[in-house]
Amino acid sequence: MPRTSARGGPQTRARILSVAAGLFLERGYDQVTIAEIARESGVSSVTVFNHFPRKEDLFLDRVDDAHEFLRSAVRAPGVDVLDSLQALTSQLADDHHPLSGLNKRSLSFFRTVAGSPALIARARELAADLQQTLTEELAQTFKGDPALLAAFFMAGYTTVLLETARQRLAESPGATVEADHRTRLDHLFTALRQGVAS
Repeated sequence: MPRTSARGGPQTRARILSVAAGLFLERGYDQVTIAEIARESGVSSVTVFNHFPRKEDLFLDRVDDAHEFLRSAVRAPGVDVLDSLQALTSQLADDHHPLSGLNKRSLSFFRTVAGSPALIARARELAADLQQTLTEELAQTFKGDPALLAAFFMAGYTTVLLETARQRLAESPGATVEADHRTRLDHLFTALRQGVAS
């Protein structure tokens, strides 16, 4: 029997995430219920919802990191915002961070998202939230149109990620995927500099 646990705390959250990820990847996102995740985690369904208001957030759990990365990039003192955003996306690629799509677990992640309309819809909502966060941060310092730059950056980075996902799902060689990813990032920032930020 799974052991019971207190309601809150980072250890409870981490255990719920770990259990959910294992079940989702094993059986598919839509075939797993919150009740099953709670039971296997040794907590109640209420506790799961206390940590993750929506089921989709159990799988798309990096969004808080993404918001913080964007805030930190825009707030970097004495650095051009496009330089800072480019450094951020390059660092994500260097680290093979999950948000780059280059992580070794990204293939199973992409397969799971591609197989679930609910996850696809939620991912679009989260991208819109990230765009709003970026717009609000840019409005503090950017001399141009913050909403336009945020929209172009998010659309561009999403396009880079979708192509990386397509190549990963097609099982292209990892080195080729990474090189193409970096080339597309360079093209994105060239376009941003020559367009909206000029």
